[in-house]
Amino acid sequence: MSQAETKIKIIRAAEELFAVNGFHHTSLRSITAKAGVNLAAVNYHFGSKEALLEAVFDQHLLPLNEIRAGRMRGVAGQAAKNRRKPQLEEVLRSFIEPTLALMLRDAETGHFRMLVGRSLTDPDETVRRLFLDKVNAVLQQLFQLLCLALPQSSPASVAWKTHFAMGAMGHILCLQGPAAFFGAVEEDKSVDEIMEMLINFIVRGMEA
Repeated sequence: MSQAETKIKIIRAAEELFAVNGFHHTSLRSITAKAGVNLAAVNYHFGSKEALLEAVFDQHLLPLNEIRAGRMRGVAGQAAKNRRKPQLEEVLRSFIEPTLALMLRDAETGHFRMLVGRSLTDPDETVRRLFLDKVNAVLQQLFQLLCLALPQSSPASVAWKTHFAMGAMGHILCLQGPAAFFGAVEEDKSVDEIMEMLINFIVRGMEA
C-alpha cells in the first residue's frame, strides 16, 4: 500500500468514527484498527488526532468552499456589472446549490454529513472551532452578499435570518434517508426538487 493510499484509508476511517462516536470518544487506536494500519502511520501523516480531524474537514470543505466562493464572486460581479444589488435568490443559490449537490448526490458523504451535524451541536469546543475555522471565510462572504441583497434589513436581522437559513439547510443535510416524520404524506423527492423547495422556503422567510 502506498503512502497516499494509507493516508486516505486513515482519513476515511477517522471520518466514520468521528461521525458515529464523536471526537473525544474516538481513540487513535480505534482509527488504526478500522483503517488496518499501525499507530506510527497516523503519527507520521498527521501527528495528532486534532490534525487528523482537520484533514477530514479539508477533504470535503476545501473543494466545496472553492466552488461556493467562486459562485458568490460571480453573483457579486454580475450585480456590479449591471449596477444593481445582488438578488436574494441568486445569492442563496450560489451557496446552497453546491452544498446540496455535493452532500446529497455523493453517496460517500453520509458520515461527513453526520460529522457536520455534530460540529454544529456538539458541546465539544475542538470540533466546533475547527469546523468554523474552515467555513468562516465563505460564511462572511455569504453574509456580506445577503446584506446587499436585503438593504431593508439591519445587519443583525440578516445575521439571524442567515442562522435560520443555515438551520434549515443543516437539517436537510443531516437526514440519513427518509425521515418519515409525518408518515405517508411525505413523498420521495429528487435532490433537485429538494433544492428548489429549500431555496424557495428560505427566500420567502428572509424576505419577511
